[in-house]
Amino acid sequence: MTEADIDAVSAVRVQGWQAAYTGLMPQAYLDAMSVARDAAERRSRFGRRLPQACDLVAVREGAVAGWAALGPARDPDLSGTPDTPDTPGVSDAPGVAPPAAGELFALYVTPGLIGTGIGRALLTAGLDRARAAGWETLCLWVVRGNTRARRFYERAGFVPDGAEEAYEVAGVNVPEVRYRRPVASGAGPSRRPPAPSAPLSPPSPPPSARTSS
Repeated sequence: MTEADIDAVSAVRVQGWQAAYTGLMPQAYLDAMSVARDAAERRSRFGRRLPQACDLVAVREGAVAGWAALGPARDPDLSGTPDTPDTPGVSDAPGVAPPAAGELFALYVTPGLIGTGIGRALLTAGLDRARAAGWETLCLWVVRGNTRARRFYERAGFVPDGAEEAYEVAGVNVPEVRYRRPVASGAGPSRRPPAPSAPLSPPSPPPSARTSS
């Protein structure tokens, strides 16, 4: 991901939220989400990302069609270091080993392209980066009622690890569950074909993922 991708990434994120979380979050909050506002906030943070953090974009026919972000796990029980507001999950103390766990912070695909392999390509690229970083496991948080996303991650080898929490969205508590999988197990996400009921898109070139650190 480059700074030039920010507007397109924000569009993917906002559209992804509005599609995935209808019925799971307050609709007024989702309707009020703004691509321009998201892009402005993202642009202000772009040069201050942690060096261990990584943004990936999937490109299809020259356009950004998906986005994923990962970095060191933020939860103290996985990172082995206390959270701080400036560097969550990362200790500045000299001699402290890097965390053994990474975290997939986000993965969104343009809603009309879900089911075309873009999510799998992003997740495969993310697992490759996790292995290169030396992380033993990769975790993620998913909204408990988001069954489509949960099935996607379960097919990729992630399993709930028992951790749950809720965060507030416009005054409503939204419960999440944490998933984990070993980074080294298998070769990446399952290549299982879509269920017969899943909509099939016309043939098109496979997506490619590119990254920035």
